[in-house]
Amino acid sequence: MILSIDTCLGASSVAVLDGERVLAARSEPMTRGHQERIGPIARETVAEAGVAFEDVKRIGVTVGPGSFTGLRVGLAFAKGLATALSIPCVGVNTLESLAFGTQGFVAAVLDARMEQVYIQVFSDGVSLMAPDALGLGEAAARLAELYSGGPATLVGSGAPLLANVLPDAAVLTPVAPDPVAVARLADRKPVPTHSPRPLYLRAPYATLPAA
Repeated sequence: MILSIDTCLGASSVAVLDGERVLAARSEPMTRGHQERIGPIARETVAEAGVAFEDVKRIGVTVGPGSFTGLRVGLAFAKGLATALSIPCVGVNTLESLAFGTQGFVAAVLDARMEQVYIQVFSDGVSLMAPDALGLGEAAARLAELYSGGPATLVGSGAPLLANVLPDAAVLTPVAPDPVAVARLADRKPVPTHSPRPLYLRAPYATLPAA
């Protein structure tokens, strides 16, 4: 039994899987308020699945890239719950979650603002590059370099920003990863030796107050 949690992007999402079987999944779109909603959503989803938290044997949680505040909310909740239940907590890359289940050439791209994107490219589920924060020009060049033909998909909030590089690619813009994908990825990973940590691909953007 595995429980997945995601608050990295534009939703608070939870899924409960028993092996390959999806018992319940819920995703509530939101740009803020993840901290207030993730607990109730988790309780409602577990109840809908017809199980108790004590039945869960592993927790999967997205660790970023994403909203600096949002990803910390999900991580804190997931690690606290895992500690209380004495079960493993497994971190899952948001970009990998967005690309999961799509065959062929897939680029998961998130709009990172300031003319940058977070990007990771896959071919039939195999990563072709590490997740990175790149300027739009550099990301376009990397995409063109890695693409070798065949069906292509761009997925994520930043997908339209690079659509001109692969004009025949499918462009998908979900507000958040599928929590079922997060659970399946977490289930496939080995038991971690440490608690998951945030995946920050760049430093927080902040301006100092005027003197």
